[in-house]
Amino acid sequence: QVQLVESGGGLGQAGGSLRLSCAASGKIFSINDMAWYRQAPGKQRELVAHILNGATTNYADSVKGRFAASRDNAKNTVYLQMRSLKPEDTAVYYCYASVRTLTSHKHSPFWGRGTQVTVSS
Repeated sequence: QVQLVESGGGLGQAGGSLRLSCAASGKIFSINDMAWYRQAPGKQRELVAHILNGATTNYADSVKGRFAASRDNAKNTVYLQMRSLKPEDTAVYYCYASVRTLTSHKHSPFWGRGTQVTVSS
């Protein structure tokens, strides 16, 4: 019913920048909060950035001042601008959205399949 598709991952250099995008599509009535998570090899998935419908954002301490999340509600898209990349940012980045579908009366969680970000030193 709902698909989240991430793009923009790839190989970056330490100190460089990458921009991720995540577009939600399908039978969407409304989207509440959206977020970016990441999971590095051997580690648990962690929250990177969380953005509410009104654009209020929260960030993990490890990315504050370096990453910026934004969203385009008209396009059902969330972005993650990553600057001053570090090798420890290497992970699979997942998009999350809380979506109410056309056939539902409540919001439910949906996830993208992830996009690999690799930062070389």
